[in-house]
Amino acid sequence: MKNKSLKIKMLKSIPILLVSLITAFAVQAQQVIPLYPGKAPGSETWNWTEKTSEKNAWNTTVVYNVATPTLTVYLPATGKANGTAVVVAPGGGFQALSINSEGIDVAKWLAEKGITAFVLKYRLNKSETDDPVSEFMKGLGNPAIGKKINDTIIPMCIADGSKAIAYVRANANQYGINPNKIGIIGFSAGGTVTLGATLAYDETSKPNFSAPIYPFATYFKDIKVPADAPPMFICAATNDSFGFAPDCANLYNTWIKAKKSAELHIYSQGGHGFGMRKQNLPSDQWIDLFGDWLVQNGMMGK
Repeated sequence: MKNKSLKIKMLKSIPILLVSLITAFAVQAQQVIPLYPGKAPGSETWNWTEKTSEKNAWNTTVVYNVATPTLTVYLPATGKANGTAVVVAPGGGFQALSINSEGIDVAKWLAEKGITAFVLKYRLNKSETDDPVSEFMKGLGNPAIGKKINDTIIPMCIADGSKAIAYVRANANQYGINPNKIGIIGFSAGGTVTLGATLAYDETSKPNFSAPIYPFATYFKDIKVPADAPPMFICAATNDSFGFAPDCANLYNTWIKAKKSAELHIYSQGGHGFGMRKQNLPSDQWIDLFGDWLVQNGMMGK
């Protein structure tokens, strides 16, 4: 009788287990959307394949050789969506994408707060090896590579950022999004994409709020703040290895000088590329401050 009772209990638990497995799969199985109906403008001849690197000097998973830009959707739980959407642009020196701590982890945090998140894979400089991080490090200070990145790659990346915002707005009804509550956040190179999309836009691609996190802001030689510029959240660390903190302070000053809303957080420690990584430093809390800022700007209520 004891074995029979145990068998009945096991049979009863199977439907619960199946539901749990299906739910877990549903959380992981995200929709991936090509940004363009065909080849992206300006890179029609790119024919290389997107790849992933698990072992590299950054000690994190990176995606590289992105030739076909996409958005991966992270939806809030049923009944939890508040109508706000955020495009998330990971960094990686325009050579790779730090897809977890500056992409997926951010998107999951936002989805938990009721925000529909879209992780953007924008076009990248082609890697000739399977170690894009080493290629990036070796290319630093190389004038020819720098010119290619600045003149060709970055404009494409920014175009992908603007296109991503326009896509989300055009499909707002499908995702239950308020078309006036669409923002963009980006890290390092993704911060440059974010800033670029915030400096030049039309009514379809305008972000309603913007968050460049330790961006490469000096790419923009003379920043002209749009007349209807959105509120901006800026964050960096004083000990940023690329020295981006002063540029973030200058960006903040430029924004408020134009009488536009801005908030700035610069931590004494945190380094470059902290993203969602836990380092037991005050910079670990930046995402919570970003959430508070969204509340203050009316982006967290239904």
